[in-house]
Amino acid sequence: MKSDYYQQESQKVLKMLHSSEQGLTVDQVEQRQKKYGTNSLTEQKNRSWMGKFFAQFKDLMIIILIIAAIIAGVAGDFSDATIIFLVVILNAAFGVFQETKAENAIKSLKEMTTATSRVKRSGQIKVIKSSELVPGDLVILEAGDIIPADLRLLQSSSLKIEEAALTGESLPTEKTTAPLPETELPLGDRENMAFMNTNVTYGTGIGIVTAIGMQTEVGKIAKLLNETKQTITPLQQSVTHLSKLLSVLILAIAVIVFLVGTIVNQTSFLAMLLTAISLAVAAIPEGLPAIVTITLALGTQVMARKKALVRRLPAVETLGATEIIASDKTGTLTQNKMSVERLYLPNKLIAAKNYQPVATDHLIQSMILANDTQITEQGLTGDPTETALIQFNLDQQFSVAALQKSFPRIASLPFDSERKLMSAIVKANNEKTIMYTKGAVDELLERTNRIFDHGTVRLITENDRKQIKQANQQLAAQALRVLAFAYRPVKSLSPNAQLNPVLENQLIFVGLVGMIDPERPEVKQAIVQARAAGIRTLMITGDHKITAAAIAQRLKIIDKPTPKNIVTGNQLEKMSATELKQRVAEISVYARVAPEHKVRIVKAWQQRGKIVAMTGDGVNDAPALKTADIGVGMGITGTEVSKNASDIVLADDNFATIIIAVREGRRVFANIQKAIQYLLSANLGEVLTLFFMTLLAWDILAPAQILWINLVTDTFPAIALGVEKAEANVMKNQPRGAKSNFFSNGVFSSVIYQGILEGSLTLGVYWLAIQFPFHHSNELIHADALTMAFATLGLIQLFHAFNSKSIHQTIFTRRTFNNRIFNWSIIVSACLLFSTILIPAFNATFKVTALSWQQWAVVLLGGTLMLLIVETVKLVQRHIQKS
Repeated sequence: MKSDYYQQESQKVLKMLHSSEQGLTVDQVEQRQKKYGTNSLTEQKNRSWMGKFFAQFKDLMIIILIIAAIIAGVAGDFSDATIIFLVVILNAAFGVFQETKAENAIKSLKEMTTATSRVKRSGQIKVIKSSELVPGDLVILEAGDIIPADLRLLQSSSLKIEEAALTGESLPTEKTTAPLPETELPLGDRENMAFMNTNVTYGTGIGIVTAIGMQTEVGKIAKLLNETKQTITPLQQSVTHLSKLLSVLILAIAVIVFLVGTIVNQTSFLAMLLTAISLAVAAIPEGLPAIVTITLALGTQVMARKKALVRRLPAVETLGATEIIASDKTGTLTQNKMSVERLYLPNKLIAAKNYQPVATDHLIQSMILANDTQITEQGLTGDPTETALIQFNLDQQFSVAALQKSFPRIASLPFDSERKLMSAIVKANNEKTIMYTKGAVDELLERTNRIFDHGTVRLITENDRKQIKQANQQLAAQALRVLAFAYRPVKSLSPNAQLNPVLENQLIFVGLVGMIDPERPEVKQAIVQARAAGIRTLMITGDHKITAAAIAQRLKIIDKPTPKNIVTGNQLEKMSATELKQRVAEISVYARVAPEHKVRIVKAWQQRGKIVAMTGDGVNDAPALKTADIGVGMGITGTEVSKNASDIVLADDNFATIIIAVREGRRVFANIQKAIQYLLSANLGEVLTLFFMTLLAWDILAPAQILWINLVTDTFPAIALGVEKAEANVMKNQPRGAKSNFFSNGVFSSVIYQGILEGSLTLGVYWLAIQFPFHHSNELIHADALTMAFATLGLIQLFHAFNSKSIHQTIFTRRTFNNRIFNWSIIVSACLLFSTILIPAFNATFKVTALSWQQWAVVLLGGTLMLLIVETVKLVQRHIQKS
């Protein structure tokens, strides 16, 4: 494609791209999509399943395991060699499964957060995915948009675009539509062009797409750089570091086991080498990072179904630690639509729900006739205040259309900021001409000389005016927006006559209407739930102090407004950073603040060591969204810039969705902790069992047994724990705080004592089998003991998986079997584990013997004791916490 569009006149550019001012047709779009493809930057392709499979064999421990299998085969131990090769292949298969599952989850996440563009096609404005743009498309731009492709600007109204990411220029560039005759202009000087991935900071415009995807200026850079970077969260980094640390320790123990076995116990070199290698491979938690990734990625999909689109994986783990949520009012805490709440008729205030509209009522006539709302198939369109008046009557089952038909409009005086009034003149059925007026209370009262009082028109008195003003103040104190209504007969006018504002005098007052943008019904409960979870909610709004205070009080953000808990933007401006840090803990409502004030509020809380979530929808909110620990963008009202700066985007702009996301974040973090506790305690149990078997000069578990236990008991239950449902008390606990990690909340101590317990019970069962043998042959006695130890260690880990469903709470509830994936993982693992003993054909391969029912009873006792002892420890811990 040509690159000199900036030199051409707008009309010539349209011709060059075979487009028009009406945009492309459907056929043109389809043809160009086939020719040019999608408007996206080329990403690094995911590996094929075969590539993923062979990549699993690059791991050092797997390579060592393969070498061990080869050594065993050469030495004639074909059963161990077979099992080791089987474990290697199955382990690789699970690795492919984990990687694919994580890739699919992240791919789904990207699709959920796909950017959209407004385009003009066939004369119609449409919202499409930005990836569907083609050269020649007309794109409509406004403040907050991210430029979706390279554009030649055709229209510009005060348009400014921030291009720092591409040109390095920090200040936004003012755009024009005039052609630029110079050749080889630098990108920063092409003032009639807009480039992909830059931001509209001000104004509006229309541009025609000149290049998409890899043909754009940013696409050319993408060819030199690999754009796709694997997202590594802080938690994943910590887990990877932990895995490496444990690997070193386990390798050291494996070396000790090998040396003690060969030198002290005189066990064969080959047998101890295979055992030491098997121990190292089985005990090193190499699957932890993958399980963390899968758990995080699946968590984002759950959140997406609940209207919270997570754009960055780290947000999932941070959500659970959130302590402060600073929320905008309009549209997030409230419904962003006005609603009639109170009415005033002479000498009385009436709740809207108790007022029944009547066709002959002058107040109802004024509300409907002095109104420009359009009733369409899609709903009401117009000014939110006016649509609220119509909606009130529709909700009361009043026939708005019938009244409008009976009183056809002849002319109108539109609202203006000086008069603060709006009037409409209609023709009544009796051929009289009437003017209905609405507007600001003070302005309308100045033009009023009469009042409609209980069916009678009389002169208005000073006492009437006093009562009206008192009612106005009373409604305003409740954060209601108040409009006054009046009417008067006028001389007959010709249709569409030009009206003179002088007509808006000698009015007959009929009443007041108080309206409010009501709070979302679910938000109050969400705030209560957040408070129970130790999360504090703040309101930040550009509204007046009275309105903010009333809504905050209704939502229980504050009990009652005081100078300490509510501040305005002007007061905030006068505070130093130190003063704000000192006072921020007592402030719950910020009124009449500008978006840039949000950064100061976030930083003040962060300086106090708090994890802060911040909502925003405008271009100016982007710095605060980036500064906050969790930036929350608005999916409906939010600009593309604010969404791009956010960690989470609310598809419904609803505060309650943030609380749902926090709950999900806590669930995900808790599940990762459960998986870590389960895996590490199980691996520690295996290490201690082999270590003490070696020190005590007992027979030790065969490599095939060690690897099989690790394969069947670690993989399935650990992944299943990652999708556990949230515990009942998940939103009753205090936030874990910024300094917490996956060993917090008693996980570390649990790993230690549970690992020791697993090893002790396994060794105990082995000892019992030796002391109380079922056979008389020494060889059979030891074979039975090893088989029982093997079965016990595997069963203990499966029972312990149930323990791990909750770190502190009991599992003896109706929720014990509420995770079908977990239930099936235990069943499959148990079948794979015990088939080695119960199916005679496998006995020789796994070096096990058939057990009697008494011996199985001892194995079952060992597994049951693991369950009961851990549950008893939990009970004691809960009792200590309560006391």
